[in-house]
Amino acid sequence: MAGEKGFIGSIDQGTTSTRFIIYDHDARAVASHQVEFTQFYPEAGWVEHDPMEILESVKVCIAKALDKATADGHNVDGGLKAIGLTDQRETTIVWSKSTGLPLHKAIVWMDARTSSICRRLEKELSGGRSHFVESCGLPISTYFSAMKLLWLMENVDAVKEAIKKGDAIFGTIDTWLIWNMTGGINGGLHVTDVTNASRTMLMNLKTLNWDEETIKTLNIPAEILPKIVSNSEVIGEICKGWPIPGIKIAGCLGDQHAAMLGQACKKGEAKSTYGTGAFILLNTGEVPIKSGHGLLTTLSYKLGPQAKTNYALEGSIAIAGAAVQWLRDSLGIIKSASEIEELAAMVDSTGGVYFVPAFNGLFAPWWREDARGVCIGITRFTNKSHIARAVLESMCFQVKDVLDSMNKDAGEKGSLDNGKGEFLLRVDGGATANNLLMQIQADLMGTPVVRPVDIETTALGAAYAAGLAVGFWKEEDIFESGEKSKNSKVFRPAMEEETRKKKVESWCKAVERTFDLADLSI
Repeated sequence: MAGEKGFIGSIDQGTTSTRFIIYDHDARAVASHQVEFTQFYPEAGWVEHDPMEILESVKVCIAKALDKATADGHNVDGGLKAIGLTDQRETTIVWSKSTGLPLHKAIVWMDARTSSICRRLEKELSGGRSHFVESCGLPISTYFSAMKLLWLMENVDAVKEAIKKGDAIFGTIDTWLIWNMTGGINGGLHVTDVTNASRTMLMNLKTLNWDEETIKTLNIPAEILPKIVSNSEVIGEICKGWPIPGIKIAGCLGDQHAAMLGQACKKGEAKSTYGTGAFILLNTGEVPIKSGHGLLTTLSYKLGPQAKTNYALEGSIAIAGAAVQWLRDSLGIIKSASEIEELAAMVDSTGGVYFVPAFNGLFAPWWREDARGVCIGITRFTNKSHIARAVLESMCFQVKDVLDSMNKDAGEKGSLDNGKGEFLLRVDGGATANNLLMQIQADLMGTPVVRPVDIETTALGAAYAAGLAVGFWKEEDIFESGEKSKNSKVFRPAMEEETRKKKVESWCKAVERTFDLADLSI
C-alpha cells in the first residue's frame, strides 16, 4: 500500500481560497480541505486580503484535512514526511517583527492602485517602463510587489514608522506564512523562494539575489527583505501551536511555477493554468530568454540549492475565471460558476458578441493599464447565452494571444512530444473542468489541448518540491513517468481555419476598443 511509504502535505494558498492536500507516494490525493476567505474592494481597482484571515484559513485547512485522512484510515500523524507551500504571487504584506501583526491589509497582485507610482517612475528613470527588465525580466507595472511596497512606504504611517524603528519586514504570502509557521515573533524564519522573489522586480534573474542597484534606485531598505532560498530544500520546522508541529517545510514555489512542476514541464514544454487569472508558462531551459513580444522573463523552478535553474517565458492574464465570478456575483446571470458551461452551450456561437475583461487594464502581451472592459457586437438578438459564451471565448483568446507571442520569442512551437509534430498545451486549474471551455481553446488555437486527470497541479507541484527535498521522490519519478499522460483527455480543434482567422481579427478589433478608457468620467 502506497500510504505505508508515508505522505507529503501541500498548502495551496490562492487568490480566493486556501487548501491543504495530503498526497501518498503515488502522488494521489488522499485527503484535502478548502476554505474561502474575504476579498476586500475598498475602491475601484483596489483589491485587498486580511493576512490574519489567511493565516487562520491555513490552520483550519491543515487540521480538517488531517481529520479526514485519519477518518479514512490513513496514518498521517506518524507518516507525514514534509509539507510544501505554494501561493498567489506578488501579493504584498508589511508587518511588525515585534508584534507579528500586519501594518496594513495585503495588497493583492491584481490591485491597480500603484498606477501613479508606475507613471512617475517611467518618467523619472532613463529606461522608462523597461528600466529594470535587464536585471529582473519585468516591466514597471502595478502587477509586481515592488510597486505595492513603495505604495505602502509612501502612504501608510504605520509602515513609515516601523521602517524608521527597524521593526518592519516585507514579504509575499509565502514569506508571511513561513515566518508565522516557524515561530513568528519567537524566531520565525524570514525567507522567500526564487520564484516568488522573481515576481517582486527586486531579484536579479542571473544571480538569484536581491539586485543592489534596483533596491538603491527605489529606496527600499535591504534589511526588510527576506532571504532567498531554492524551491526544494528543508527551510525549517513547523512550530508549536500549529496542527503539525515538528514537520519540515521543504518546498516553496509561487503558484504558476508549482503548476509547471506539477505538470512536469521540461524545456520546450508549456502549460496554462486557468484560475482567477490565466497564466501561461513555457520552460526555456537554463538560459533566460528576453521577450520582444510583451512576455515576462521569469523562473520555472530551481529544485535544490545546488540545482541548475530552469527559466521560463510567461504571459499573465489578469482576468479569466474572475470574469465568470463577475457574471455570477455582480450581474446574477448565473448562480454558480459551473452553470456557465450549460448556459454557453445553448448557442453554437456568440452571435457576433466579443467580450474583453479588461477590468483593471490588460496584462500580457498588451500591457495597457489604461484599458477597461468592453462588450461589443450586441444586437437585439443577443441573449445571456451569447454573453456567457463570449466570456468563455475571452479567456481562450487571451491565452492564444500569449501563445502567439511565445512562438515568436522562443522561435519554435514548444515541445513536439506526441510524435505527430503537434504542439500540445498542457492545462490545469479549476476552470479546465469546463469541457466547452477546453474545446473552444483548442478551436481558437488550432492545436490540441491536454487536460490531466488531476487538474489541481499547483498543489501537486509544491508537494513534489517538498518530496524531492526529503528523498520521498526522485526527479525521474516526476519527469520520466508516462503514467500521468496516459489518462489525460485531449481536446482537438474542430473549427475551420477561415472561421478561426475571422474570429481572431474580430477579437483584435475588440481589444483595441478597450484602450484609453481609464479616465472615463463616472
